Amino acid sequence: MSRRFCLLALCLGVTACQSNNPYTASSLPLPPAPAQVSRAPDLSAYPAAPRDYARYRTWAWTNDRLPAGTTWADPAQLAEVVGNALEQQGLRPRRDTAPPDLRVSADLHVEKRLRQVQEDYGYAGGPYGYRYGMYPSAPIVRTYEVQVLVVRISLFDAGTGQPVWSASAETGTQGNQLERADALRDAVGKALASYPPS
Repeated sequence: MSRRFCLLALCLGVTACQSNNPYTASSLPLPPAPAQVSRAPDLSAYPAAPRDYARYRTWAWTNDRLPAGTTWADPAQLAEVVGNALEQQGLRPRRDTAPPDLRVSADLHVEKRLRQVQEDYGYAGGPYGYRYGMYPSAPIVRTYEVQVLVVRISLFDAGTGQPVWSASAETGTQGNQLERADALRDAVGKALASYPPS
């Protein structure tokens, strides 16, 4: 039965191939473009032009207000540290009422991080402490929580308000007031080390 069915399907397939094709080829011209189509190129289809960071010379705080401080550092201290780091990157604070090139915002907050330390403890074995042969060891992994101070600095184009650059860095929160001030300077320096991007 299955042989007859296969033979019948094969005959029908061969018969179908011999029939006329209902489709005919034609070469009609393309219709004209609609009237609302612009003749200018669509610039949104191309990547944005590279940003010229050399034109940014001066800066001012966002909304002309110092960044918010924390219990770790007051606003004046944070503003001084960020201002000195921007100076090292070639950016000067604006003078008088001249419009700045950049608006700067700085944020300082404490976050928690989990750290892991693995220590391998094993059996020394052997007489008089000599080691020979194979002995089992047991790795011990300890997880502990630490607090870190995170500094985020963002730069915005003063004319357009668009973000230009942003980076963050973190440092430990331990130590006395002098050590914490040094840690804050170090974290701000790390955050601004990659400006301007290459």
